Amino acid sequence: MKNLRLAAGSDVRLACRTGEFMGPTPGLAPGFVHANLVILPKDWAFEFLLFCQRNPKPCPILDVTEPGDPEPRGVAPGSDLRTDLPSYRIWREGELVEEPTEITKYWQDDLVSFVIGCSFTFEAALQTAGVPVRHIDEGVNVPMYCTKIPCRPAGRFHGPLVVSMRPLTSEQTIRATRICGRYPLAHGAPIHFGDPAAIGIHDISKPDYGDAVSVHPGEQPVFWACGVTPQAALAQAKPPFAITHKPGYMFLTDMTDGDLDVV
Repeated sequence: MKNLRLAAGSDVRLACRTGEFMGPTPGLAPGFVHANLVILPKDWAFEFLLFCQRNPKPCPILDVTEPGDPEPRGVAPGSDLRTDLPSYRIWREGELVEEPTEITKYWQDDLVSFVIGCSFTFEAALQTAGVPVRHIDEGVNVPMYCTKIPCRPAGRFHGPLVVSMRPLTSEQTIRATRICGRYPLAHGAPIHFGDPAAIGIHDISKPDYGDAVSVHPGEQPVFWACGVTPQAALAQAKPPFAITHKPGYMFLTDMTDGDLDVV
């Protein structure tokens, strides 16, 4: 799609729906809120909602749909969660079994969708403030890592905190912390910077999800809570069926960054 970087959230959704765009979404539709997606059968939904409530840093909820309704009316009226993301993941008994580009044939009348905040949302604000976003500069997906930090369990859901990483200088880290703290529904301020081993990451050149990025002299890795955390919890809880976004391939809402800015 031409000029997709300059598009609105609805334009990105349309490009996904028509099959025109199937790639990762960092840097797309600047100023619009990106979101993670988790879809579960109704009888698993309350426990997952409780998991999100107990772990708001990685799982800030933006919208929850009625069972069987694929339209998140609160954040993107007229959208369709079955077709409007570039790529999905299908899970069975906690195992990833497929990564389709649309999920219409998998849809069930009892499915509840959770739209969860994403750190891509504040990246435009970082760039405006002169803070580099390396994965956008290098044209790749954001690197994401499982940590040794446990989430608070809720019913059958438990697992490690997953984080995203952006390399910054010390001065840029301070600036980024101030900016991102204004967006608690997009994971907020970083949870760690400096030594990755302190949070259980032994090689930042080998992310668990996404792509590695270069770290320049004078920079340190800075880590944010990540909305892929629910996927690690799904692998532990092993629901019979679940659908998520593919990491880095987000749902674009009609909300703007300003809607989430608490300042």
